Amino acid sequence: MPRPRPEPAGPGQESVWDYPRPPRAERDRRRAVLRHGGVVVADTTDLVRVLETSHPPTFYLPRSAFGTYLTPVERTTFCEWKGVARYVDVGVRGAAPLREVGWWYPEPDRRYPDLHDRVAVYAGPFDEITLDGVRVEPQPGGFYGGWVTPEVVGPFKGGEGSWGW
Repeated sequence: MPRPRPEPAGPGQESVWDYPRPPRAERDRRRAVLRHGGVVVADTTDLVRVLETSHPPTFYLPRSAFGTYLTPVERTTFCEWKGVARYVDVGVRGAAPLREVGWWYPEPDRRYPDLHDRVAVYAGPFDEITLDGVRVEPQPGGFYGGWVTPEVVGPFKGGEGSWGW
């Protein structure tokens, strides 16, 4: 399948087609606020974003930022770059739990030490996720966990017709 035509990046924007493969992890000091069931379940400026060709960034937050709202579950998956992921639910009293909404790498590959003890989440199920006050949109398709913000341009892997990219 041919590589799609990247959208032009404007001032202050990044093209996901300039991101590397294998992915790169880097620190990010913007403020992420996650809300579910009317409750702030995480609020932190201690982020690591993972950048991979064709994907909007995936943000990893310290597990401690979630307080008591995370519950580990049995599901696991394998990433060719980062290793075995374990999944978590997010639960808030009075709201339906968000099942398998996040994942973490108990023993990340040695190339990704900054992911140790950090959780990434799918944006779609939350009431709202903001990054420096800007509302985050989920990566298309529901399979990947990237966060789409105005500073990144695609097209993004995950949408219809993108499986072979």
